[in-house]
Amino acid sequence: MVSEAILTSVRIITSENRFEALKVALEEIGITGMTVRRVLGYGHEKGHAHAFHNPEISSNLLPKLEVEIVVSKIPPEKVVETATKVLHTGKFGDGKIFINKIDDVVKIRTGERGYDALQDET
Repeated sequence: MVSEAILTSVRIITSENRFEALKVALEEIGITGMTVRRVLGYGHEKGHAHAFHNPEISSNLLPKLEVEIVVSKIPPEKVVETATKVLHTGKFGDGKIFINKIDDVVKIRTGERGYDALQDET
């Protein structure tokens, strides 16, 4: 048990068509789990008109994926370097990476906390 382990969330926002390459690269550095959400957003590219289910609501949003990984054993900078290498094209829409400290994590099935909750059983 590593009770003093630093837990870090790395959230990567990128285009849907880059996800598979990102997933493979992250697995190659030892990432064994992630949460992926479909999101809408825009940055400097300003998006395009998008109609929601309610025709009165529209906005200039682009479909993106948010990939969230919580790491303790793998350095967050390694995740950032890997994602940047895979996703960088130099064009608008490459995405953003957000890094945040996590206070704690609980594995519901076992009650394990912190570092232990993030370890896979082999």
